[in-house]
Amino acid sequence: MTSTIAKLAPLVLAFAINGVWAHGDVKCTTRPKSEWKPHTELHEKLTKEGWVVRRMEATASCYEVYAKDPDGKRIEAFFDPVTFARVEEK
Repeated sequence: MTSTIAKLAPLVLAFAINGVWAHGDVKCTTRPKSEWKPHTELHEKLTKEGWVVRRMEATASCYEVYAKDPDGKRIEAFFDPVTFARVEEK
């Protein structure tokens, strides 16, 4: 069993590192979550703009949206949860 864990450890580490780097450096807001607008309002706003939202998640400082934009392109985008302004990765 120990040899199995030893063999899997590098693989697990590689996935963990890739997950950290996948989002780059995205920081939307430092305001408390009590000031965040509901994600349902962002969903409604994006839908009215022609987006097809597949999934939304709250990160530590952003709303992360998996969707198709109005041009039909599949994207992962980040939005400030207070202003709903789109935030680009740094």
